[in-house]
Amino acid sequence: MNISEIFLKNWRNLAEINFRPDSTINIFLGKNAQGKTNILEAINFASLLRSRAGKETELIRWGETAAILRIKYFKAGVPHELAIEISSEQKRRIFLDANPIRPRELIGKLNSVFFSPEDLFMFKSSPMTRRKFLDAQISQASPIYFLDLLKYNRLVEIRNVLLKKIRDDSAQEEELDLWDEQLAFAAEKVISKRLSSVDKLNLLANSVQSKLSAQAENLSAVYEMRGLDSRQDIAKNFLEILRARRLKDIQNGSTGFGAHRDDLKFFINGKELKLFASQGQLRTAALALKLSELKFLKSETGEYPLLLLDDVMSELDSDRRELLLEFLCCEKIQTLITATDRAYFPPRNFGKIFLINAGVLSGGT
Repeated sequence: MNISEIFLKNWRNLAEINFRPDSTINIFLGKNAQGKTNILEAINFASLLRSRAGKETELIRWGETAAILRIKYFKAGVPHELAIEISSEQKRRIFLDANPIRPRELIGKLNSVFFSPEDLFMFKSSPMTRRKFLDAQISQASPIYFLDLLKYNRLVEIRNVLLKKIRDDSAQEEELDLWDEQLAFAAEKVISKRLSSVDKLNLLANSVQSKLSAQAENLSAVYEMRGLDSRQDIAKNFLEILRARRLKDIQNGSTGFGAHRDDLKFFINGKELKLFASQGQLRTAALALKLSELKFLKSETGEYPLLLLDDVMSELDSDRRELLLEFLCCEKIQTLITATDRAYFPPRNFGKIFLINAGVLSGGT
């Protein structure tokens, strides 16, 4: 996968920029709050429709009514153009090759891996953060999984509404039977795909971690199914647990068990990362996980996704920076990197170096 051109208009603090990234490494240099991250977030938004903004309209430049994102790229050698228009006056619009598409059809079209300093804290964050990491990775590789996940989450919402009605004596407990069966079958699809993906991620992450730590550390991931003890007959066992928990769920007015409560735990040499890891181990593990995410998507789709590195060079020591850049160059992964200092990069030839100041982009040589 390779981006050939990016156009942004009224996106965050970027009035209008249009540039052609190199097919290898692209470095965006500038002080903080100049707009470097906005470029990377725009690409990531085009992949997953996610942003740090509370509302999508916050992506629109102050004083304007609409923002435009247009990306030309090649996937499996075929040229495409993806365009997204966000307006404060009408519904968001998405176009692929000039044809309108729905948001759910966007996932998997432009794959990217985003790595920011916040990812260094993923291991110690909430289970939701780790589930989102896993779901985003699988969804880009398998759009069908994304649809299965949407269906599962919708069923949980419906069941929660019904639980509250039963608690308030405005519905009958027997009405849960049909929804519980549907939820169990939907859960089996989601959990089964998560389990198989974590198995593959495990092998990839451990291999990368071993190289980054000079064979001193093993990194492993465990998908924790809270309440389920076996990978066999997931739907059957899931349904049994739902029924056993029914009265408790009615009292709480919510579904307290399921794929929306599961966790992804990480271990270094058998010890849980969030409890025992040093800062250096957390950094190495986070880097290993992102590199393994690249390899995972390649193994599932046949080509590397785009890699977006937002100010992570300052978080890595010189040896790890060198290892990372060497890996990216050898694998020919198109990468966009933001940084505040040219000194983070060794004196070698890169694809292109851009400068950004107050939302204005220059350079590209």
